[in-house]
Amino acid sequence: MGGTARHTDQDPAPQAAGPPRVERRGPVVAALMLAMALAALDSTIISTAVPQIVGDLGGFSVFSWLFSGYLLAVTVSLPVYGKLSDTFGRKPVLLVGIALFLAGSLLCATAWNMASLIAFRVVQGLGGGALQGTVQTIAADLYPHRERAEIQARLSTVWATSSVAGPALGGLIATYADWRWIFLVNLPVGAVALLLVVRHLHEPARAPRASTERTGDGRTGGRRTDGRRTGGRRTGEGRERARVDWAGALGVFCSGSLLLTALVQGGVAWPWLSTPSLCLLAASAACAAGTVVIERRAAEPIIPGWVWRRRTIAAVNLSLGGLGLLMIAPTVFLPTYAQSVLGLSPTAAGFVLSAMTLSWPISAALSSRVYLRIGFRQSAIVGMSLAALILFAFPLLPYPGSAWQPALIMLLLGGALGLFQLPLIVGVQSSVGWAERGTATGSILFCRQVGQSVGAALFGAVANATMAARLADAPDSLGGDLPDDLDSVSRALEHPGELSAEAADYLRRAVDDSVDYVYLGAALAAVLAVLALLLLAPRVFPTHVDDPTAPATDSPAASDASAAADTPAASDAPTTSGAPTAPGAPDHPEPPVDGPAGGAPTGPTGGGPRGDAR
Repeated sequence: MGGTARHTDQDPAPQAAGPPRVERRGPVVAALMLAMALAALDSTIISTAVPQIVGDLGGFSVFSWLFSGYLLAVTVSLPVYGKLSDTFGRKPVLLVGIALFLAGSLLCATAWNMASLIAFRVVQGLGGGALQGTVQTIAADLYPHRERAEIQARLSTVWATSSVAGPALGGLIATYADWRWIFLVNLPVGAVALLLVVRHLHEPARAPRASTERTGDGRTGGRRTDGRRTGGRRTGEGRERARVDWAGALGVFCSGSLLLTALVQGGVAWPWLSTPSLCLLAASAACAAGTVVIERRAAEPIIPGWVWRRRTIAAVNLSLGGLGLLMIAPTVFLPTYAQSVLGLSPTAAGFVLSAMTLSWPISAALSSRVYLRIGFRQSAIVGMSLAALILFAFPLLPYPGSAWQPALIMLLLGGALGLFQLPLIVGVQSSVGWAERGTATGSILFCRQVGQSVGAALFGAVANATMAARLADAPDSLGGDLPDDLDSVSRALEHPGELSAEAADYLRRAVDDSVDYVYLGAALAAVLAVLALLLLAPRVFPTHVDDPTAPATDSPAASDASAAADTPAASDAPTTSGAPTAPGAPDHPEPPVDGPAGGAPTGPTGGGPRGDAR
């Protein structure tokens, strides 16, 4: 609610008249799409080239880290890049991310063994984290919240198309050229994106924050009212330069890396209750506790407390974590089901899964018609409720069934999830100002990625436990013909001629049962996501007036307006009974459903964003 007003002792900088004028967004949008395509392609393009890579470099026992290392680096870097983009601007962070991604691609092409390739994939992932988070943040900066569904739908389409095309493109390159070209093709595409960003994305100059501040009750001083020092070093003019919480960033990297390593390797490289798993989980918990202590004392924390104190962002964090959790069912286990139970080829199984990527972008593009009428929260609840029903329907499919049946399930699921995810992303981005949008975007994407890692570990354990139970209960007449685990079952069903007809049918039914339980777990994750929105999210998401310091395209940098984008949110400042609200920062609710277009918030451009009711 209302927070302590913060003012500088000096005359305020002149306010801009409104959001920056955007003359040509096309080149910047093209750059964003190219950057998003790079990040999406490299998450899947390598999958079909693994045999050639292993044949050339060796290291079959650790090749899974080509994927895990990239995912880990992307995940742990998302919140860091989000905060850096709020501190130094989107453009430098995006340029660094593209450059780092291209450097990692070039290094991957020169790898001499599997260890070096894995290390260079981590470098690629560090760049990919900047691409994923910063691209979506810039897209939100360029478009008002009533139009953000359009650009986010375009980015979703690019991501879906690139992800589906990645394995096919990787297989073609590995077959007709050399696997190293999988990474080299990134260079010209990335160079074009880099050039477009440099030439067409212009951000207004942001004045450094004043070193002496006055609170709402008139006191001044070099410390914040909550006891933490104001962030930055003093310059010769008495102002401060922003400084980076490197200790907090290191803590986020360490705790996230240890947790994801435990989740990715647990049950695969070693048992869940083994010493390595327990040590990794304990070390992750210790690092997380240390990171919390560091962040509470930091002037400019990497993950500020307000991302969990504000009901809107906290609810979306948990809901998108549930989305990441349930997405493991279709993306990981549906191909196994299609090949092992339905007997489809890998290509045909990919087409079954791709049905979801067809309906998701279309649903996302049309979601603005829904959330502008009934609101962000209600749109997301409708979408995820439909997704839960669809996921519950999967175990009802007949055995063995036909390919069109799971394809129809995926088509419907993509439509439901498009109606769920995009309104939440747009809603969070619209609830904060420019100076907090990168942090908020990084936070929700980070939670979604962590949800995926948790889902892979959890549902993998469910599938293996179900399969182990079915194999243990197998008739004695089949005992000698059956493999021991899910991976061995999948390999055995690739060559059904080596099994008796009874054994092959029993294994197919066992895989069917395992995947059914995974989908039931995914449906429960969808229910939990709905509950998070119902219990935590406000009925109406707050809508922040677009900040005048948002980047302009092909227009001169804005004047010297520093605006209050550098001012911490009122909801993050200590609240004082009767303290005046910062001028220019009224609470702007989401536009009324049936109200006139003029009901959309316009006007003041300064001050911190609205704090959600706590």
